[in-house]
Amino acid sequence: MSSRITVKQGKRSGQPCIRGLRITVWDVLSWLAAGMTEEQILAEYPELERDDFRAVYDFASPLGMRVAL
Repeated sequence: MSSRITVKQGKRSGQPCIRGLRITVWDVLSWLAAGMTEEQILAEYPELERDDFRAVYDFASPLGMRVAL
């Protein structure tokens, strides 16, 4: 799944993007947090694929484990 997440210098300020698109991991997570469903996001952004969501979750989950409160 990590091959679906790309980081390219100069694209979206080097943020992790989905398959080289200009859609970042953080964009997808913020849409989900705002209450959009995966189906709604796919309808609005047809360049995304269902497997992209799993890649986003796989990428972000270890980052969440590093947060200490």
